[in-house]
Amino acid sequence: MQVQDETKPYDSINVTPMLDLAYVLLVVFILMTTASVQGLSINMPKPSNKPSTEKHELKVVQVMPGGALLLNGVPVTATQLESELVQAKQRDPKMSVAIKGDARSQYAQVVTVIDLCNKLEVSMGLVTAKIGT
Repeated sequence: MQVQDETKPYDSINVTPMLDLAYVLLVVFILMTTASVQGLSINMPKPSNKPSTEKHELKVVQVMPGGALLLNGVPVTATQLESELVQAKQRDPKMSVAIKGDARSQYAQVVTVIDLCNKLEVSMGLVTAKIGT
């Protein structure tokens, strides 16, 4: 019995696997571009190069891990905090509040302080720290 060795060169290249890959990449691209995450639109303030010469009152509110509130280092309740902020705003309408939330504190307490500042129409900022400091 004789085995015939028929080694002919290919006349054409099979492009089916390449087209399958192209279609898969096209579908992935379409899905990734249309499934973009919707977020909030926020207008961030622009930094100023000149230092401010105006001095306004600053209150620091700390939210402790147990939910306790400190106003400039003094323990206060939520109602005391509100009355202190109202009095401070009457003295200086452009006063501001810095909110320091401990990493172990409940987020609901921080939101309560933010809501209070929004209700009183007081400018506020959240104090953050770099990781590792």
